[in-house]
Parts: sequence; structure tokens; C-alpha cells
Amino acid sequence: MKYAIIDIETTGGAPKSSKITEIAIFIHDGKEVIDEYVTLVNPEIPIPPFIIQLTGINDRMVKDAPKFYEVAKKIIEITTDCVFVAHNVGFDYGIIRLEFKSLGFDYRRPHLCTVRASRYVIPGHESYSLGKLTKSLGIDLVGRHRAGGDALATAKLFTLLIEKDTKGLSTFVQEEINPKRLHPNLDINALEEIPNKAGVYRFYNETNQLIYIGKSIHIKKRIDQHLRNSKTKKGIQMQTEIARIEFDLTGSELIALLQESQMIKEHQPIYNRALKRSKFPFGLYDYQDEKGYLRLHIASVSKTQDAPLLSFSTKKEATNTLERLVEKHQLCKKLCNIYKTTSSCFQYQIKECNGACVNEESADNYNLRCQELVDQLNLNGESFYIVGKGRARNEKSLVLVEKGALRGIGYAPFHFNRQKPDKWDRFVDIVSDDRDSRTILKLFLRKNEEAELVYLK
Repeated sequence: MKYAIIDIETTGGAPKSSKITEIAIFIHDGKEVIDEYVTLVNPEIPIPPFIIQLTGINDRMVKDAPKFYEVAKKIIEITTDCVFVAHNVGFDYGIIRLEFKSLGFDYRRPHLCTVRASRYVIPGHESYSLGKLTKSLGIDLVGRHRAGGDALATAKLFTLLIEKDTKGLSTFVQEEINPKRLHPNLDINALEEIPNKAGVYRFYNETNQLIYIGKSIHIKKRIDQHLRNSKTKKGIQMQTEIARIEFDLTGSELIALLQESQMIKEHQPIYNRALKRSKFPFGLYDYQDEKGYLRLHIASVSKTQDAPLLSFSTKKEATNTLERLVEKHQLCKKLCNIYKTTSSCFQYQIKECNGACVNEESADNYNLRCQELVDQLNLNGESFYIVGKGRARNEKSLVLVEKGALRGIGYAPFHFNRQKPDKWDRFVDIVSDDRDSRTILKLFLRKNEEAELVYLK
């Protein structure tokens, strides 16, 4: 396998309006650089002063340089059968694709990001910017913010990465979408317009039947994964049926999770049913034993049971969380089914348990602490808003919780908080609360302790 290690300099600004001023390509055979191509490019627009100061490339230098269409053929030829490699590949690959698109050519190559690969192969560095990373590794970077210097330093970094972990590195190669797998009516170019933001997406077949619903904090990336590299039989079959894609931005990850859950229940798309597995098969439950002590335990989630206090993806996650809660609230590990014994728990023997396990601490005293935890896990029956990112910079997302249950979701103008919280309900739409919604809500709050909560009186 060959690799085209590429760096570009541009006029800056938004990607769609940015033009290339310099490009460098180093061809790597997996061991060393075997070919190179470096040239200035006439962007056909003025270069902004701050870019001139950053790169040193000015209008005079590129005046007689070839325009992009004049170097396009060379770029295609030298990168044929190569993996496109760059430090922060999304930028370089995206700009080059846009340049080719302006010429009416669909340029696509499998690609690899040395930022992501470096985090995996050589973890623990303070920074993975090209300048700081190469310096910490002792790699010379001569000509920072010039395509040739940055690309050569990236090539040296790539050599180091591939020597350390050839097999692991190959997992970071992003294959391009295979048109042969896709439905003939699916517009591949339209996929380029999908933003890489939080939202919910929907796949339809040629008869306009909704066949799959998904969510992600990066919907473009997740949709690309569906279309590129499904490895299961059902995933590949779904690829061939996708004729249309719709999406809704949510801004908030929590709203994306809630909307996906509600939409799947409402529409029950065939591939959500076919691929369905319980995301949270274990739950934390409470009960009162024959001696009057409140007990906690981990069990498999069943539709016939009451909703769990908390839900978990794995039993290990459940046990670890319960142990932290037991320690925080000074509960007995025996009464929480963590320490199996017919006598006292070990913590009692080392004086870290008050003795509920051997009836030395009364049920009334012990239950005060345990009930406090249960109430917290049930959100204390309180009413509050969860304030999060909106779909755009000028708004915020709102999730309304009333008496511990999901009540509504919506969006408000950025300065909505000048109004009193009891007036915010006009910004939200009422939604139904159910077991899955509460699971999602509790899991989000457990994993996002820094979430902004505004309580209602």
C-alpha cells in the first residue's frame, strides 16, 4: 500500500470560499518517502494579510504560479492507488475535494488522519498539534506553515507511527463510499451538504418507507460510516436500500437521544428492529427486606419489573457505580449485595460500616441514608430545566423535567434567560415520558455532572 502525505496552504476563511496557495505531496511506500511534488498555486483571489503573515506566501509569489486546474492532473496521477494522509485530514482532503468539484471532477481517496492515529499509537502527549508533537518527538520541522515543511514533517511522523504499529494504523484508514453498494437514486453529492453536528437522521427506501433512525453528535461522520464500511449482512443490505436521507439538527446530545428513542417507538423502522439490542440490560433496584432494611441490588432489566433507579450497559459498570454510591452514602456492602456473607461485612470488621449487616445499626437510621440516595436517583421529584447547546449560536436547547419526569423539549433565543424560568415553558413542546426516556435522562445527568440545571420553585 502507498500513502500520499499531503499538506496545503490556503487563503483562509470558510472552507467553501478558501483557495489553495501551495500544495506538497510526499509519496510513502510504508517504509520511506519515494516521490514528492511541491508547488505554489495561484489562488486567483487576493491573499489576506494575516495569511501572508502566517505563511509568508504573498500575491507576488503566486502571480506566475500554476492555477489549480493546471496542477489537477498531476495531483490525480501521483495520488492514484494511494491513501490520502494529512495531519487533520478533514481540512486538507475537504479543500482539495472542493477544488476538484469546481472543475466538475469527483476526487475521492481513502484517507487517514495522523492526529487520530498519533493519539492511538503514541498516547500521552500534551498536544497533538503538528508543531508541538514533532518537537516532543525530536522531528525537525523546517518551514512551519509552508506546505513542503509541514508535509515533510508529517511524513517523518508517519514513518514513526507505521514502524510502531502497522496493523493498528491501518484501522484508521477511512474508505471512501462505494457507489456499487448504494441505491442508484441516492445522491452522493448531497451527502456533502450534511453538517457534522448533533442530530437525528433517517434513512428511506425507494418506496419512501422509513427503514432506519439514528442519532449522533456528528451526524455526517455517522452517516458516512453507515455508507462506507458496514461489516454485517444486515448493514450491507441496508446500504443497498437507502434512497433518501433526512436529518434534523438538535444541538443538544440529550435531545438527540430522546428524539431518537421516541421516533423509533413511533415508527418502528425495520432495521432498528432487526439490529435492536438492549443498550442498558442491567439496572439498579431497591427493595425492603423482612427486617425492614432498604436493600439495593443489580439485576437484569425486565419489562415486567418496575423501572430501575439507574440503568447500565454492562454489569461491571453497574457494580462499579454501586460501589461508589455505597462509599459516598456510607451504606453496607452486604445489604447492597456487593459483599456476599452470612455474617458481618468486611467493612464492619475494619470499622467502616455502622453494623446494619448485623442489626447493630437500626433500620430507621440506616434507611435514612439509603432513602436519601434513592430519592437522588429519582431526581428528588424536582422540577428543573436542563440548558444546553442550541442548533445555532443564537439559541439554547431546553429540556424540561417536572417532578422527576421528562415533560418537554425545545429551543429558546440566546437571551431567553433574562426572563424568569417559570416563563420558559412557552419555548418547549410537551413530550410523553416513558421508561426509556427516564433512563436516558438519568444516564445523561450521571455522566454530565457539569450540565447546567435551572430549578423551578
